[in-house]
Amino acid sequence: MTAYTLAHFSDPHLGPLPAAGWRELANKRLSGFFSWTRNRVDIHKPEVLRLLVEDLKRHAPDHIAITGDLVNISLPAEFRAAARWLQSVGTADKVTVIPGNHDAYIDMPWSESLAQWAPYMAGERDGVDHASEPQSSSDFPFVRHLGEIALIGTSTAVPMPPFIAAGRLGSAQLDRLRRQLLALGQRGLFRVVLIHHPPFGGGAYKRKSLLDAKDFQAVIAEAGAELVLHGHTHVSGLGRIHTAKGPIPVIGVPSASAVAAGHKDASRYHLYRVSRQADSWRLDVDIRGLNAAQNAFAAQGSMSMAIPLLVSPNVPVAGAAA
Repeated sequence: MTAYTLAHFSDPHLGPLPAAGWRELANKRLSGFFSWTRNRVDIHKPEVLRLLVEDLKRHAPDHIAITGDLVNISLPAEFRAAARWLQSVGTADKVTVIPGNHDAYIDMPWSESLAQWAPYMAGERDGVDHASEPQSSSDFPFVRHLGEIALIGTSTAVPMPPFIAAGRLGSAQLDRLRRQLLALGQRGLFRVVLIHHPPFGGGAYKRKSLLDAKDFQAVIAEAGAELVLHGHTHVSGLGRIHTAKGPIPVIGVPSASAVAAGHKDASRYHLYRVSRQADSWRLDVDIRGLNAAQNAFAAQGSMSMAIPLLVSPNVPVAGAAA
């Protein structure tokens, strides 16, 4: 297999906020509005996001994955603006998006919110072998096939009370995820699970965590995966989900539009180069981030790892060259 390059970034938090009347802000959005105008507007910079996208395009990845939080307080105008921005990043066959908690800040009509990005979330759904666009916020996960790589897009985006940024997959989605991962594993594919919240819950940040993280880990331990990618924390992260067949890497990136602030990292994105070896997958990761002058992106490190094949290397893989 020729190396396939997947780019990953997250949490662009597109600004500026569109104009909004008091009727639109008379809910959880009000706290988010004040958070943005008093603090976040100085952290999330459109020019930083522009530099990231320009740098990413120069490296010409085969596909781009964005793990949520495109908007800030879920105003209808934000979703429309994000749809236009996505078109500037790439076409829907080259870019995959999943929602984050800010993309479900309040309960609102599907047609006015995530439906605006539906082409970027098209894929095979449970029990269906052809790609389709999601029809509701519960129409997850989906699978996109990229040669020997399968992207599995989940949604942890559910409306939460004010000052709560937690997420939840729910039992129905977890059951569908388990079935999809098992089927993809039987085909010998490199399975990349996209999730907004990191799959490690509880602790001091319970109000911001994945509430059913243990259930997600149990699904991964049973069904398997080769890589889990997330955002949400606005810091770089490297973790593991331990399984009977070995640890599965869990990698997070900071906000794509952020400058360094407090304990949060400045903008970074990753380039993952996946290639199949005789008895394993090789994963090479290039880390690129905002430089100190905040005027360009530069190499900030790399890492490589071998991930065991979960099927015999002699078993033919669908779509692979003989």
